[in-house]
Amino acid sequence: MSQKGCVKCGGQETGTKEVAMTGTGLSKFLDVQHNQFVVVYCKNCGYSEFYNKNSSKASNIIDLFFGG
Repeated sequence: MSQKGCVKCGGQETGTKEVAMTGTGLSKFLDVQHNQFVVVYCKNCGYSEFYNKNSSKASNIIDLFFGG
């Protein structure tokens, strides 16, 4: 049976942040930040993963981080 937790340290506590980033080409030149992500990070070691905000369901993001 696999144990759930951070893939780097096994920590069980996570935090989340929302970030926006520019794309390439003209959007980068004009500083248009239309790419939105949810960052899930381990509160113990800081390991982070980015999830596309538009395609990820908020209730499942933590499960994805833990490998669920």
